[in-house]
Amino acid sequence: QVQLVESGGGLVQAGGSLRLSCAASGNMFRMSVMGWYRQAPGKQREWVGSITLSGGIINYADSVKGRFTISRDNARNTLYLQMNSLEPDDTAVYYCKASSPWSDYWGQGTQVTVSS
Repeated sequence: QVQLVESGGGLVQAGGSLRLSCAASGNMFRMSVMGWYRQAPGKQREWVGSITLSGGIINYADSVKGRFTISRDNARNTLYLQMNSLEPDDTAVYYCKASSPWSDYWGQGTQVTVSS
């Protein structure tokens, strides 16, 4: 089992920044990828970006490329999402996900609201 706890969400004005954290615990050695997803009201959950845990390869959705940065602190078993130049369209609940070849684990999500 893997437990993921997100934090760092909040209300920010357009153009501002936030840093989300995802603290992981449990059998993380089985996981191969961690990622961030978001779900806006009335929309499907969408992928924001991800990092491979062995090679550290990072990919981003086009909508956030150049504005968001994923990083990981291996010692703290924590995944981060630095979000800059936030836009109202970034308003959503942001979720952390850890994946192995056999299973996926999700956090409970953290709300990010960007006001115009």
